This record gives sequence, C-alpha cells and structure tokens, in this order.
Amino acid sequence: MSWILLIIAGLFEVGFAACLGKARLATGTNVIWWYTGFVVCLTISMLLLIKATQQLPIGTAYAVWTGIGAVGTVIVGIIFFKEPADFWRLFFIVTLIASIVGLKAVSH
Repeated sequence: MSWILLIIAGLFEVGFAACLGKARLATGTNVIWWYTGFVVCLTISMLLLIKATQQLPIGTAYAVWTGIGAVGTVIVGIIFFKEPADFWRLFFIVTLIASIVGLKAVSH
C-alpha cells in the first residue's frame, strides 16, 4: 500500500509542477485557479509522501517520489508546453525510469 501511495504522491508532484507552468502562462483570474491547483496538489503530494515514508525507507521513498515527479514533469512539458523531445532528453528519462524501478526492486 505504501508504494501505491508513493506513486500517487509522485503524480500529484507532476500536478503541482504543471499548475506552475500553466499559471505562468495564464492571465487574469485564471492565475489564481492555477495557483490554487498548485497548493492543493502540493498538499496532497506531501501528505501522501509523509504517509508512505512511515513504511518505506526515507531515502528510497524520496528518490522515487522525485523521480516520478521529474519524469512526469518532463513528459507534461513535452506534451503540453511544447518542450523539446530530442534523443538525449528521452534517453536520460528512460534511464531515470530504470533507476526508479531498480530502487523499487532492491527495497524491502
């Protein structure tokens, strides 16, 4: 169950990063809504991370959480913010995913 919570926490990390990106591009009252989404996603992400670290080693949990956030944020950036998707960027994203899977595999 802790791993599921950790994965969901990582997805909410992607959510708060995406909200920051959208807030940067928004105008008027839409900015407030995107920052509200940021705060909500940040809060949920942190609470789930706290819950997950009650059962998982902190180093592993934090590395997986940030890894999910980093990979997800890059993917969101490529899809929604038209960031570049060149070979090396995708190569290192794949190596990051492999590292996350590896940490999961060797954790107790």
